[in-house]
Amino acid sequence: MIEPIPAIDIIAGRCVRLTQGDYDTQKAYGDPVALACEFEQTGFRRLHIVDLDGAKCRHVVNLAVLQAITAHTKLTVDFGGGVKSKDDIRHVFDSGAAMVTLGSVAVTDPDACLEWLHTYGTERIILGADVRNGFISINGWLKESTVTLDNFLENYLQAGACHILCTDISRDGTLQGPATQLYAQVMKKHPGCRLIASGGVRSIADIEALEQAGVPAVVIGKAIYEGTINLKELVQRCLPKE
Repeated sequence: MIEPIPAIDIIAGRCVRLTQGDYDTQKAYGDPVALACEFEQTGFRRLHIVDLDGAKCRHVVNLAVLQAITAHTKLTVDFGGGVKSKDDIRHVFDSGAAMVTLGSVAVTDPDACLEWLHTYGTERIILGADVRNGFISINGWLKESTVTLDNFLENYLQAGACHILCTDISRDGTLQGPATQLYAQVMKKHPGCRLIASGGVRSIADIEALEQAGVPAVVIGKAIYEGTINLKELVQRCLPKE
């Protein structure tokens, strides 16, 4: 059964959403702590937090929001955006995150990421693959690298990584449907990958299609905030009571 993970993207302490990673398109949706509490009350167990300020300026910025969310909820939180150093990772874990998402640094400094995988264990490290036209983008999606998605996956999965967050930038925030075919190809080639799909999800039907493609988890953002997905129905469908 696919696991739905609500997303909170943060700029200046507020929850926002962008379209295709464009900072000029940001739309604010309120207090991230209140939203996190609402997600927990609805029945969600996981939360994906992105520090967009951190991603843009290349160091973690919104730790206070992370601290407040982990203090007020029992959600399993993964946090990414601006994590570039071992001090960044330590601060994120000390602030209550259960997992850290390594994005740009996974491209620019793979040796450090492999060291952190060894230090913290593969269950606490997520490798972020933000994809545009088959290549990984970095620095808040503002720069395209020369690393292909295929090479990125091959290198890290062979090194023992298991959690991969893959975002199709062209679909992110568009509510035009996820890149289901891309994710299906990844799962077919790497069946043991704990893939988290992200970008474009607009309906429960989209989530069901990803589940049929073998995707273990999906991040949901704008569909929640724009009301195109009924959260209670989603929880009942994907998160049965234990």
